[in-house]
Amino acid sequence: MRALWGYLLLIGLGLLIAVYISFQSFFTSFGFNLPKDEEQIGMKDQIVIKFSHVVAENTPKGLAANRFAQLVDEYTDHRVKIEVYPNQSLYSDHEEIEALQENKVQMIAPTTSKITSISKKWMLLDLPYVFPTDAALQEALNGEVGEELLKQLNTIDIEGLAFWSNNYKQITSSKPIRHPSDFAGKNFRIMPSAVLESQFNHFGATTSQLEFNETFKSLEINETDSQENTISNIYSKKLYEVQKYLTISDHGYLGYVVMINKPFWNKLPLDIQQQIQRAMDDTTKWLWIKSNELNQEQLKEIQQKSNIDIYKLSDEEKKEWMDEMTVIYPEFESTIGTELMTKMEKIREKHLKDSENTH
Repeated sequence: MRALWGYLLLIGLGLLIAVYISFQSFFTSFGFNLPKDEEQIGMKDQIVIKFSHVVAENTPKGLAANRFAQLVDEYTDHRVKIEVYPNQSLYSDHEEIEALQENKVQMIAPTTSKITSISKKWMLLDLPYVFPTDAALQEALNGEVGEELLKQLNTIDIEGLAFWSNNYKQITSSKPIRHPSDFAGKNFRIMPSAVLESQFNHFGATTSQLEFNETFKSLEINETDSQENTISNIYSKKLYEVQKYLTISDHGYLGYVVMINKPFWNKLPLDIQQQIQRAMDDTTKWLWIKSNELNQEQLKEIQQKSNIDIYKLSDEEKKEWMDEMTVIYPEFESTIGTELMTKMEKIREKHLKDSENTH
């Protein structure tokens, strides 16, 4: 008899457990505190930040965006999720700043040339050979010059978080360009920038302002015959397939400014802001090294997989370019601001001397 009662009790407990599992919400409504899935709670409370950009994932910016997302997830203990949308999968070059201001996305990283439409001071970064060395570039962007530029974004409800470097720009064309006189008659695809337009017009070339993702087609159909870009961008968009000549000139800087919607940023808890900025700082330091490595690696790949003729300017030829290109500086001094230009000139001259002393 006892065995029978024990058997019945065991069946009863099993049924009770089954009902309990099946109707957890019923028990909860009557005050039972059920165990909760911590991962599910984290997902419910998670802050999602959409990060849109227009380049491929195998570029410096693409790699940095993904690394930043991973670090934010780690540093915030999964409280913040960065959703990265590369290759203009959400917004194009000319749409992304407006999308950011409207909080349709929370983060973007446009080229610094794009910001010249917001603040003329940003034209400084487009000046040819304004950064003669990596050390000059880092001193400028990490110091007062960079602070002054980022401050300009606050007027349009944007918070600047960092400068991300791609590398220096090179020249590709349908005909060889080795001397300043070789620019005459060429039609260059450029980013929207009065400085870049003046740079090429000074040499007798014409320009066409086109979005980055339109560049390949434009060169392919001979709408334009030349362009300037970093090796990583030339590689990722296969521009070497539609150009015959590549000149390693390092004549201009191409970088990005990582920006976040300011009202959105201001609403984030302070500890979250600190961890996002920490992830951004760590990513930026990593990118200074990675962008140089990647551009060198991809230059070798271009050499291996294409027939494009690659020519590197000698020190004498680079000086010839520099002397010719920098004559446009006075044209933009009043627009950029004499004070900012003076700060940059001091940095530039210091590093030019350092570079000359090492040769």
